[in-house]
Amino acid sequence: MISTSALRASGSLFGLAYGDALGKPTEFLTVAEIQRRYGPTGPRELSGEPALVTDDTQMALAVAWALHEAPSLTPEVVEPLLRRRFLAWAVSPDNNRAPGMTCLRACAELSRGLRWQEATVAGSKGCGANMRVTPVGLLDVDLDTLAGLAQLQAGLTHGHPTGLAASELTAYAVFALRAGTTLAELPAVLTERARSQRLVYREQWLGDLWQRPGVGTPEEFIAQGWDECLAVLRRLTNALGQPDDGGDPCRATGEGWVAEEALATALLCAVRHADDPVAALARGATTAGDSDSIAALAGAFVGAAAGMAAWPTGWVDRIEYADQLATLGAAWD
Repeated sequence: MISTSALRASGSLFGLAYGDALGKPTEFLTVAEIQRRYGPTGPRELSGEPALVTDDTQMALAVAWALHEAPSLTPEVVEPLLRRRFLAWAVSPDNNRAPGMTCLRACAELSRGLRWQEATVAGSKGCGANMRVTPVGLLDVDLDTLAGLAQLQAGLTHGHPTGLAASELTAYAVFALRAGTTLAELPAVLTERARSQRLVYREQWLGDLWQRPGVGTPEEFIAQGWDECLAVLRRLTNALGQPDDGGDPCRATGEGWVAEEALATALLCAVRHADDPVAALARGATTAGDSDSIAALAGAFVGAAAGMAAWPTGWVDRIEYADQLATLGAAWD
């Protein structure tokens, strides 16, 4: 029998969904209102039968199924599968969870049959780029393939270089945690990765996405994204060097509406509460920013580090899409 602590793919996928569900009702509330409703530590119990998730989990499942059904992990194979899954999500009657406008706009253009480099919202680096990338980090692939897949799935809707870089870092974080990197080590590991990738433009995966007015080279284009990620990682490192005041983590690393801030604020919650996974979710849900995305990514990180043992046993049958999460988790565990 496999220990639940070893089920890191399942732990990460379920953790994402659990955080999403806890952050769903708090996303547009102030911290004071969240604490008034749920107490000083925020929401720590799933609500509803099942507990509903948002577009964050729905789109993560779209990415996961595209990867799961791909006979090979090349851009030529994966892009049409991602496109099909994204378009199915866009027209689904279950797509009624306040979906992001960037994703909807890009999907509308993809549905017209445009090349994805033309369909994407070129100026958007919203957290929709990396709220769904966790499945990429659960694959047993080389790091170049991981990076290409992470950036491709982001680029179909969010064409800004920071959305691409933050998505790669988010997937790399999940990958590293699953391989045994600790949460405490992760900020330094991600900083090293960002520095090493600063001038790497993955043309095989991105094609001519870089060609914009005022941009001279592919390297100039992608460096902007990595520089913005490095800046927020510095903020994260500085915050972790200070005592935890128990307040809104968004004050240190941003509200999470954009991709690099969603990554950093989720990591801040995960590292602060590495020994209490449910508290990491609750901390992410008790924010003035994009609470569902922050809590979802915090759950993905803690679950990748600790496996299914991180989560209350009674939750597994109470979360929406439990059957899909279980099937995909088992396939990658």
